[in-house]
Amino acid sequence: MPSVETEIAELEELLRQADLKPNPTFFQTYLDDRMVLMVDGDICSHSPKAYIVDKHQPLKAQRFDRVEITDLKILDQGDTAIVTGFGNYEGPDVSFSLNFMRIWVKKAEGWKIVAGSMTHLDEARVVPSSSRITAEITIH
Repeated sequence: MPSVETEIAELEELLRQADLKPNPTFFQTYLDDRMVLMVDGDICSHSPKAYIVDKHQPLKAQRFDRVEITDLKILDQGDTAIVTGFGNYEGPDVSFSLNFMRIWVKKAEGWKIVAGSMTHLDEARVVPSSSRITAEITIH
């Protein structure tokens, strides 16, 4: 049986590919119906899952030539995994960086993202990977 870290790392890679392609089916499958999402400090008041699935429809999705995830950390909490990292997104019409956190919970139907946050970083706040300070928090 694969470890939680291995399972979540594989799902995170599928998520990266779903952002790149785009693939709404991934988000339909792995986002919890009642997920909570915070973007740039604001809690999304509409259904985050419906919004994200809609934004990844092939004719609506933002096109990316590159989606790079760095400093990915996975904290195993049994049936819960906390993921943090930095993302760099580049496409013909857009380029941005963000930091993110996702909380995955293993449910009867498999792993689901139940909560997440992302903060867009302006160029002044983007720090090279080797200079970042990271911390691990253990929840008891």
